[in-house]
This record gives sequence, C-alpha cells and structure tokens, in this order.
Amino acid sequence: MECAGKFIASQWTVLFELQDLDKAQFTHNSVLAQSVPSSHPIRVAAVAIPHTYRYAVPSSIAPQFGLAFSTSGGTHECPYFFQGQVRQPRIVALALRALSRVVGSRFHLPAAMLQRILAQSDPVVTCGGDWLRFEGFSACCSAYARVDLSPESYRGVIVGHGTTNVDFNAPFRAALAQIRDGEDVGFAIGHEDVTMLRNTVQFTERKVALPMRWVKGFCEVQAFQAQMQLVHRIGRFETLAFLRSLPASTQAKSEFWVVPTSRGLRISQTRASNAVRLAGLERLRLLQELAPDAVGLSVWSNARQSASEWVLDFGAMRFHLTLSAEVWRGFSGEGQVLEQLGARLDDSLLQHVQGMFKWQAELRPEEFADNWDQPIELIARAIATLASRGLAGFDVIRGASFHRELPFDLALVDALHPRLIAAKKIVGAQGVRIAQNTPARLEAEVQGSDVKHLVTIEGGQSRCTCPWYAKHRNERGPCKHLLAVRLWMEPDDL
Repeated sequence: MECAGKFIASQWTVLFELQDLDKAQFTHNSVLAQSVPSSHPIRVAAVAIPHTYRYAVPSSIAPQFGLAFSTSGGTHECPYFFQGQVRQPRIVALALRALSRVVGSRFHLPAAMLQRILAQSDPVVTCGGDWLRFEGFSACCSAYARVDLSPESYRGVIVGHGTTNVDFNAPFRAALAQIRDGEDVGFAIGHEDVTMLRNTVQFTERKVALPMRWVKGFCEVQAFQAQMQLVHRIGRFETLAFLRSLPASTQAKSEFWVVPTSRGLRISQTRASNAVRLAGLERLRLLQELAPDAVGLSVWSNARQSASEWVLDFGAMRFHLTLSAEVWRGFSGEGQVLEQLGARLDDSLLQHVQGMFKWQAELRPEEFADNWDQPIELIARAIATLASRGLAGFDVIRGASFHRELPFDLALVDALHPRLIAAKKIVGAQGVRIAQNTPARLEAEVQGSDVKHLVTIEGGQSRCTCPWYAKHRNERGPCKHLLAVRLWMEPDDL
C-alpha cells in the first residue's frame, strides 16, 4: 500500500476504517476529502499544516498500540512517531509550563554561568508504551520534573516510538499560558521536532543538543527513584491546603520535615514519625500553580532521606517533581549508578535483555524471566545496569522502569564518571590487595594517589579511610577505592 495524505488538522480527528485500507489511495485538504472510497469515511477539521505520509505495508490494529502504521523506511519516512489531540488542554498546558519553569530555574549555580546553562536546558520527550513523557532538570540539576500523559489523556495515532529533546522557547511557553479548556490542542512528536497546534496556529520546537549534565542526571535520578517508598498520600483539598501553606521565603539551606496531621500534611522543623526531609523549600513551591486541578498528592522518599518525589495526580495525567537532598547537590553529581556501570555482567545477557526492550511502559524482570531461563535477580540487575546507561527511566507509581533511550551516544556514559574511570585504573594496575575475606567481613588495601587506604565491608556497611568517604559517607555513591574493591571481587562469569 502507498497512502499519501496531507494533513495536520486543528482537531486531528482523522478516522480510518481499516477494511481494505491498504488498497486505498487518498489525499485531502482543508475543504473536503477527495478520491476517497465511500467505505473509508474520513472526518477532517480545518487543516493548518500539510504533511505527507507514505506506507509500504498494510495498516493494522495492534493489541498494545491500537491503530498502527508501518512506514516505508526510505527517503519518505513518517516525520512523527505520535500525532494526537490532548483531552485536557488547559491542565496539560499548565503541567508543561510547570516543567518549563523547573527547567528554567536555578536553585544553586554561580550567576555568571546562568545564561550558558539555560541555553542548553530543554525538555526530553518520549513516546513509548502508549505513554507520552516530557521530562527535564533544573539548571542546577537538583530538581527533576516529568509530565506523564497516559493513553486516556489523548486521542491520537502512534506510528512509532522514540525520544527527542527540543527547545521550549518563549513563544511556545507563551502559547501554553494562553490555552484554555475547550480549545483544540494537539501534538506531533518526532525525532527532530515537536509541533503543537492550538486551534489553527502551529508552534514547532526543533531538536537541540542534550547537555552532558542532563545525561548524567537522567542516569542517576532513576536509581534514586527505584529505591523510594510511598510515605504520604493526601486528597484534593489537603493537597491544595498543604501547598498553599508553604512559607513564601526561606533560606535555601534551611532543613524542614514534612509530617502528617489529621488534616493532611504540614511543614515542621522537627523530625517526627513518617516525616520526609526537605531542603530548598522553594523547589516545592513549583507545584502551587498546579495544585487547584490536582486530584491528590503522593510523597515518596528513600530510606536515607537523600531524595524525595512529589507526584500530583490529575487522573489521566501525572506531574512528578523529584528533589535532591540539598539544592547544591545536583543529581548529575551523584554516584548511585557507579556500581551498576562497573558491573561485570555478561555482554550476551545485557544484549539479550536490551533486545527485549520494546518501549514498554513497564519493564518487569519476572516478565522477562518467563521468556528466558535466567534468575529474576540477574535479569533485574541487567535492567538496572541498562537503566544506569540511559536506557530506562523509573515510574514510582507503577513501581517499574520504562524504556527510554536518550538522544545521546550511550557508549560515552561510562566516560562521564571520573570515579569509575579511576577505579578501573586501580584494578588494572593491580592496586587491590584482599587482606581478609569471610562471609562476615571483607578487608582490602587499595592503592590511592599517594598512600594506601583500608576498605572494609561488614554487615552490609562499607567504609574507607580516604578523604572522600570522610566527607560524604557513601551518601553520593562509593569512593573510587570502595568501587575498585567491588570491581575486583566481581565474578567474571556473570
């Protein structure tokens, strides 16, 4: 079949009956459809922008993705992997504006660097598993935001899957600010750009370079999220009251605790049971504009209280805001994924697991294990390793990773971590000597820059005599000496 249709309609409500569709050839314009068999009705709203699609194979209805097209794969490839209209345009616009504010915010960064940093800060957009996800970091990388649009939040056609990163410029943000319910708002998302149609007006954002710190941030933040547990969940009115009660101004380094009350949540300077630590309170105020439309709020945190996630629920859509422990601790500078990056997993295992990544909204080890005779623990470790290399994000609500491939040469991820490079050099130079290795305790001497350091691992706790450990206590991942010991002890036959 070769089907050439020129359209992007203001409502993007083009309906196809799939009976013998592969035999049909048609074109249409803003006035009416022409040369269309009567058995293939098409409803078309006013056309704003022309696009041409050519398909080399029959269309089909896929169980997972609904209406599906296969593109020719030649010089006339479909420019978009998603095209559709959102059902709640005002709320979606508010969420994307909030995401844009996060991306444009600076909570800790030398002012002289601000202009250069902001010029490179633009959202990443993923279409996968029927979900649309817009995500990005603040300029200092201490806040991560994501807008999740479920299949119930839009009417559209998924042609393919992919990830791109685009510039949300001033005209685009201004257009988002003017959107109201009842308007016709849709998106066309492709590898090179994202186009928004508001009624008959087009806004196109082109693909831009992805900052290196964002690559590291994406790899790191999912590791924090995977360790989080639900701490609080409150309803609509409690959410609005809590976010409105946040103090207008606080010192960036002030430490607070979010504690439960009979009426929801409140801010306290004293730690209590089931409290969530929060520093840099101004970051949480980014949720205030969204609060009136939210169904509820869920709060997540890891055991170390080194990160928290705040999820506003809008029914078919969610807004995630993940905050690091301090405003000066950007996710890009953490080291939670160093052990996964250095793991000596068998390449064939990683390749096999990666080969089963099909842009799923949920990557669950037990489902992979059903198709391959491998322990679930090993497959889970492989998924974590691939996620640490930028091939997956994490959804705390679903409790599972989702497939996302960053628009970046992922072979360079390891090179972005100096501690990992240094640890591999220590191992390569035979700089690790195991002094004791029993089930209860491991001791090792590791060659440092000038002196040898003692590394001990006992009862699940690890220590090192180096200055890095003395300063961070593993809160920002292992030091290079501890990492070298773990690499040295890693079995070669995994």
